[in-house]
Amino acid sequence: MRALVVYESMFGNTAKIAEAVADGLSTGAEVTLLHVADAPADVPPDVDVVVVGGPTHTFTMSREATREEAARRGGDRTPGGIREWLQDLPTGGHPQDFAAFDTRVNMPLLPGAASHSATRLARKRGFSVTPPECFLVYGYHGPLISGEVERAQQWGRHLSQLLAD
Repeated sequence: MRALVVYESMFGNTAKIAEAVADGLSTGAEVTLLHVADAPADVPPDVDVVVVGGPTHTFTMSREATREEAARRGGDRTPGGIREWLQDLPTGGHPQDFAAFDTRVNMPLLPGAASHSATRLARKRGFSVTPPECFLVYGYHGPLISGEVERAQQWGRHLSQLLAD
């Protein structure tokens, strides 16, 4: 099985989770891990599963304005994010499975997540989707809550087993 993990990260927290998910997936798959700026314009046909991750900004995937705000707060500036990458993928006929994850502030009852929005968009693009996962950070900048990296590795292993069947 081949897996493509594409992520966006401003403060490094989502990158750490993406690396851990890729590590977990590697127990049953050949994994390519790419920052969204380096992601291909279309999913290669030999990829079996696409995993996409990004930070939650205003209850959804980042946008140009929220990335600008993150940059003003000291985050890395990226020209585009997972929202734009997913929107630019061709519609229909994607044989790959899709899973999404996000990082978000540890505040119960927040009404949205980047992974949920990404999953909806992937379904519209024609992917077969699996339930998304959220990973928690302290405050706007992080760091990740203790145990989240290990949980991300475990989720990656779970995806590898689930999608191999």
